Amino acid sequence: MLGLMLWIVPVPVLYAAAKSENTAVSMHTQPLSAYYDYLDRMEAVEMVEDIPEYGFSVIEDQVFPIQLETFGEMELTFVPALEQQLGRLVLFLADESGQILYRTQQLETNQRIRGSVSQPTRGIAAVSFQDVDRDNRKDIVLITTCVNETGDYAGQSYKVGDVLFQGEKDFYRDYRISDKVNRFSMNKSIDYIIAYVRDGKSAEFLYTAATLEELLEEDFQIIKEQCYYRNFEKLGRLQVVPGTIGIAEYDVFMIYLVDEEGRIVWSCQPMGNYDNLYALKGMACKDLDGDGMKDLAVLARYSYESLEGEVVIDHRCAVYYQRTSGFDEDSEFEEYYQCTETDTMEALVTKIREYWGWKVTND
Repeated sequence: MLGLMLWIVPVPVLYAAAKSENTAVSMHTQPLSAYYDYLDRMEAVEMVEDIPEYGFSVIEDQVFPIQLETFGEMELTFVPALEQQLGRLVLFLADESGQILYRTQQLETNQRIRGSVSQPTRGIAAVSFQDVDRDNRKDIVLITTCVNETGDYAGQSYKVGDVLFQGEKDFYRDYRISDKVNRFSMNKSIDYIIAYVRDGKSAEFLYTAATLEELLEEDFQIIKEQCYYRNFEKLGRLQVVPGTIGIAEYDVFMIYLVDEEGRIVWSCQPMGNYDNLYALKGMACKDLDGDGMKDLAVLARYSYESLEGEVVIDHRCAVYYQRTSGFDEDSEFEEYYQCTETDTMEALVTKIREYWGWKVTND
């Protein structure tokens, strides 16, 4: 039975939801003519001072002077602007007189909702100008913030990363790189993106590895004090393997269930959309919902960067209930009870069981 891999790819929750939940939103929410009008207005901008006249709002705190090799030694101005009605971002480059020399809207953030004119971009979290492909030309590394209006995650902010490579005459984007940056949650910071694009430090293996050996070959660090074997009723005897991989300034936290032949049977990412594992407080492999099968609970502290750029520490208890073919991630208890810094794993096990209406006197 364990030869069949019960694989659940824990891609970043909000990013995946951003693409899937809004698929049904079509161009009919905005007529197709609105898109062509938007393109016409973008192309009509000739001077920086004209940008608002054509319906775009300059993101003032992300306007920077920059020298780019393609344009010689002149000082340019990087001017990002948002079409707020449609939620689409445009990048302008202007010369010293304010004349627009280059513009592009070919960005990952403008393609979150497939087939829709309207997009969820709300602003820019970070931008940097660095040579990431080692061709002696500065490229544009960009992270935007997006917020969905519909779906289960409506109203929650998430990041979208992108890289525009400087060519001989203009900039170009490799959609394959943009896809991996976001699909495998490498969009947390500028340094994170550069670690992947320039240095080849990728988190992809965390989601695609088939064996524990593959993880260890990529320098996955096992948290040994929480690594042990347990008998999972439907899945047999498995090793619980929590651990991290350090990329840029972040520790990415994963848990794997591995059979006795070293094959990964199941995996999860308890940190969800947090940026970094701050501290693992405890884990429990016990029956939590009273169905006679062991479940998995993980209590940890995580950090993330707020929209204001401040590092915030938060607590989360992720719960996974064993089912016939794998595990289901909890959403009900987490919504019902918000963890605090005083919570312990032992106390949370009791609370989870009480939520499901049963009690265990001798575990």
